[in-house]
Amino acid sequence: MLTPSPQPSPRSSGKDRGLADLSGARASGWSERLIEVVLWTCGALSILVTLGILYVLAVQTFAFFSEVSILDYVGDTQWTPLFADSRFGVWPLVSGTMLTTTIAIAVALPFGLLAAIYLSEFATDRTRSIFKPMLEILAGVPTIVYGYFALATVTPVLQLFVPGLQGFNALSAGLVMGIMIIPMISSLSEDALSSLPDQLRESAYVLGINPVKTILFISLPAARSGIVAAVTLAISRAIGETMIVAVAAGQMANLTMDPRDSVQTMTAYIVQVSMGDVPTGTIEYRTIFVVGATLFAMTFTMNLIGQRFARKVRHQ
Repeated sequence: MLTPSPQPSPRSSGKDRGLADLSGARASGWSERLIEVVLWTCGALSILVTLGILYVLAVQTFAFFSEVSILDYVGDTQWTPLFADSRFGVWPLVSGTMLTTTIAIAVALPFGLLAAIYLSEFATDRTRSIFKPMLEILAGVPTIVYGYFALATVTPVLQLFVPGLQGFNALSAGLVMGIMIIPMISSLSEDALSSLPDQLRESAYVLGINPVKTILFISLPAARSGIVAAVTLAISRAIGETMIVAVAAGQMANLTMDPRDSVQTMTAYIVQVSMGDVPTGTIEYRTIFVVGATLFAMTFTMNLIGQRFARKVRHQ
């Protein structure tokens, strides 16, 4: 005769389930703790790297100003640290940087913003899936390619229409740099416009407002914090661009605002001195650090202004 197998008691089965749940909770707790430690380590590492960069810049900058007066640095209008008659006025480098950046933003802002408006407000899903990746391909092109494109193609074409345009000039470098940063403005601005609720546009349409006025007076003001962030990042990218201006803008530190002239930006000067011809530890060598510190201060201040403006807009 068959005897039934003993069945586990409800108490024992519940106890086993409780032990399993407890062990699973412990395992989950350890994994979450491990992830937290890894994330904290990554954040701390990025902070330490930033502090290390600031430390190197600060040490070399103080060493530079121990030999050169800060009044000469901010008051002189000539930059010739590699000449026999050394002059250390940084304004020619600053003017060259600001000139090329202004031209780049004047090109990128309207085209990038119009592209963002089209992709978010008018394009179909299929059109957006095709054109947005094609537009973002521009961000993947190496900057050295942009530089030689500006020097070998854009400059000869511009010389046909712009009298007095030099072979190395700020105009062609700024135009090509503007083309390079169009994807940054268009992509971020399109994300900001697409994140707006549909009820915002539908309410405007119900009131009889046409699509153009809806974009100008409702969508763009509502997304201006994201647009300001996109423009701020684009300006920082343009200020920090190196290879385009090093190849196409020239290496003459001229205090000029004429885009037809050859100029030298702060990043292009750093590239020039970093080629290895200047002995380490000399005053000429330390100029790359003081220029880098000035560039860092400019971009940091601009990012702070952009973040404060975006935060103010969000509060409003």
